[in-house]
Amino acid sequence: MKALLPEGWPRPSGYSNGILAEGRMVFVAGQIGWTKDMVFEAEDFLGQLRQTLENTLAILGEAGAGPEHIARMTWYVTSRDEYLANLKGMGQIWRDLMGKNYPTMACVEVSRLMEDKAKIEIETTAVLPRG
Repeated sequence: MKALLPEGWPRPSGYSNGILAEGRMVFVAGQIGWTKDMVFEAEDFLGQLRQTLENTLAILGEAGAGPEHIARMTWYVTSRDEYLANLKGMGQIWRDLMGKNYPTMACVEVSRLMEDKAKIEIETTAVLPRG
């Protein structure tokens, strides 16, 4: 995969403006911050983010993919203010689980998610090399 950065544009922080990829695609349904047993062990935003990313990586692992294969993510959060208040902690969780991989991203504030306790939901597309 190749990050796309038009000439003269500043490098974005924490994401890429575009990704050029070729290969086999993996689509991960929206994941939330509950465990594989559908139990919320964390009620706070950062705890749910960590679990959401761990769930995403577990599903990607079934296809032989890892964070380096993620091309795009869409984040749905129930509170923009809570998201912004946790940027530093989110950065640490990201580095712990995803390393220095920065896919394209969109983040949307929504009034609610389908599970009442969920504070974040992330859907992901990854691209693995052909082979």
